[in-house]
Amino acid sequence: MTLPWTLECSACGHPRGAEGLPGVCEQCGQPYLVRFAAAPGPEAKALLRERAWTMWRYREWLPLAPDDVPVSLGEGGTPLLRLARLGPQYGFERLVVKDEGLNPTGSFKARGLAAAVTRAVLAGAKTFVVPTAGNAGVALSAYAARARVRARVYAPRSTPRMILNQVKRYGAELELIDGHIGDCGKAARAFAAETGAVDVSTLREPYRIEGKKTLGLELAEQLRWTLPDAIVYPTGGGTGLIGMWKAFQELRDAGWVRGALPRMYTVQAAGCAPVVKAFEAGAERCEPWPNPETVAAGLRVPGPLGDRLMLHALRESDGGAVAVADDVLTAAAAELQAIEGVDAAPEGGAALAGAVALRRSGALRADDQVIVFNTGAGWLYQA
Repeated sequence: MTLPWTLECSACGHPRGAEGLPGVCEQCGQPYLVRFAAAPGPEAKALLRERAWTMWRYREWLPLAPDDVPVSLGEGGTPLLRLARLGPQYGFERLVVKDEGLNPTGSFKARGLAAAVTRAVLAGAKTFVVPTAGNAGVALSAYAARARVRARVYAPRSTPRMILNQVKRYGAELELIDGHIGDCGKAARAFAAETGAVDVSTLREPYRIEGKKTLGLELAEQLRWTLPDAIVYPTGGGTGLIGMWKAFQELRDAGWVRGALPRMYTVQAAGCAPVVKAFEAGAERCEPWPNPETVAAGLRVPGPLGDRLMLHALRESDGGAVAVADDVLTAAAAELQAIEGVDAAPEGGAALAGAVALRRSGALRADDQVIVFNTGAGWLYQA
């Protein structure tokens, strides 16, 4: 069966059919992106009224053939919550959080891994591997269990204990590494080369981005097919940022939304901020961050493969990048919990802290509609 989409290298433009188990571009080693022959028409929007509130309600926008059944735990459909107290406290009239911690497995990683596992299983995959700073390992473990396939997870030994316990409870093989996620990535690639396991590392296959794209599709629908002025996003590997920017462009080109696209802002921890450094230097690629250190495990990504795509999205959207210290992001997460009732992970705290810093610098205006993302649940970080 010929699939109704193709793949295109995000760097050199090399085309490839979508059949099989695609990895990175064979020509230059950069990520492939999914390209659809045609955008969904207005009739697809009408179908949404009949569908469950999960990310698969947007199946016409996703890499699914008509008869494909996704591997799903009900991911997506997370709420937008107005920060009625913290917004005015920090000078915002319309500050809203999208709480991805309410996904299955407790984080936004559920979206990307659901899509990646779905496509790989449909192509015949039986074994998966992923390096993780935490949440991706939990998500892969859960979706592998759902699909009845094998999963191996490589995680830094410093990963929060609750996250490691969740990986094991879902039945995955857990290997702890003395080092950071980059070291885990090397081990995962070696395992994939040795065994033929599908490596679902960030951007080393094309479908995690498509799952993360649903962040943007869902946000647009929740805002009645309008888009906010700005999005503030905590960034490690960057699939969420890249996926949303792809979604917004596809929605605009299909005529589903009108007007300006949001300004995209990335937030990183001061102890691991390669994207911020590259953005401020005007560089097209990131230099690997030496000795990455932060309590926000999901932000401890010293050399993201998607650096060029992230930087392009930030600049094309007229957005920016900001780094925040660990004590500041930890305090912001605590405020989200105690003042607004949002169980924010440290990365969610980073998003709020980044928005506050951007408001103080004038990058964000008081009357901007600003969406900050809490990408994971705070309970996963408990000892």
